[in-house]
Amino acid sequence: MTLNEIAINRLINQQISNPKLKTPQEVLEWMGAIQAQDYAMSKLAIGIRLPNNAFDKQIEDDLNNGKIIRTHLLRPTWHLVSADDVRWMMQLSAPNLNKSVASMNRSLGSDETVLKKSNSLIRKLLEKNEILTREEIMNELNKKGIATNDLRASHIMFRAETEMIVCNGERVGKQLTYALFDRKVPAAKPLQKDEALARLAEKYIQSRSPVTIKDFVWWSGLNVSDAKKAFEMVKSKFISSIIENEEYWTNETDNLKTNKDDSVYFLPAFDELIISYKDRTATIEAENQAIAFTKNGIFYPTIIYNGKVIGTWKKVSKGNETEILPSFFSSLTESQKKKYKTAETKLKLFYK
Repeated sequence: MTLNEIAINRLINQQISNPKLKTPQEVLEWMGAIQAQDYAMSKLAIGIRLPNNAFDKQIEDDLNNGKIIRTHLLRPTWHLVSADDVRWMMQLSAPNLNKSVASMNRSLGSDETVLKKSNSLIRKLLEKNEILTREEIMNELNKKGIATNDLRASHIMFRAETEMIVCNGERVGKQLTYALFDRKVPAAKPLQKDEALARLAEKYIQSRSPVTIKDFVWWSGLNVSDAKKAFEMVKSKFISSIIENEEYWTNETDNLKTNKDDSVYFLPAFDELIISYKDRTATIEAENQAIAFTKNGIFYPTIIYNGKVIGTWKKVSKGNETEILPSFFSSLTESQKKKYKTAETKLKLFYK
């Protein structure tokens, strides 16, 4: 399998090329989780993986009604996840997430006593109120003598998320809110750690294949030992191959898929097709990587053709109209221009 074939197979397995799923929740159940610190772009990441031109509002409704949850998972950043998966995934992620910020919490003076007190207060506040903004929650904590200045507010809410006290609430205008986790997410039987590891690895490989263990370590936030154990538990369901001197794990059907896809696709910022992998050279040529993402972790919206990034784009709203401004690495052929126009029309429909 060549690097180009890796790129094309990833397009298919990530449900970007010829998507088979029907609802936003099904997309997340297949993908496991989608990175979501850019709220608007994360909704588009779901939309491009549906064949029925899902609208921004449809995905927003699923966030509001609890089918989709936005919270911190895996690596210490925001993700969208199915409500049916969020409990076991958080139970698996939380120890690593809390460990990653422990030093910062100590430097801020937010020790375990403070965090326990703040969690108790936040729970009580949300038992009395359906939703609250972060500012409203912090105002109440301040009244109880808990400091929330500097970075403390973010870390307090982070701990409340990892302990499954809060998750996203309905948006009020442009303001994001928090809701009580237990009120929004159905109860579920906890998974044993090994079962959760296996389930996470299976979701990752099936939806992002071909992949390496290094890719999985990066995406999952797990340590190398747990990542290897997870792959070992599910290896009978997948195929191990040496490609470019690296061991890749693939679905059984990957080698049967085409090595060409001449459609154009618009990817949102932080899309999983790029961010899911430690090594991104199959999708982005090395000389173009600095244009597509920065060293400090900012990933720009990109344009894909035949599995490769060929440029970046941004959305500009003019009244009720949406304008797409592309920036290509090189001039397009006439055929590519036609494909681009088709993809641009579909992208604009998402924002209707």
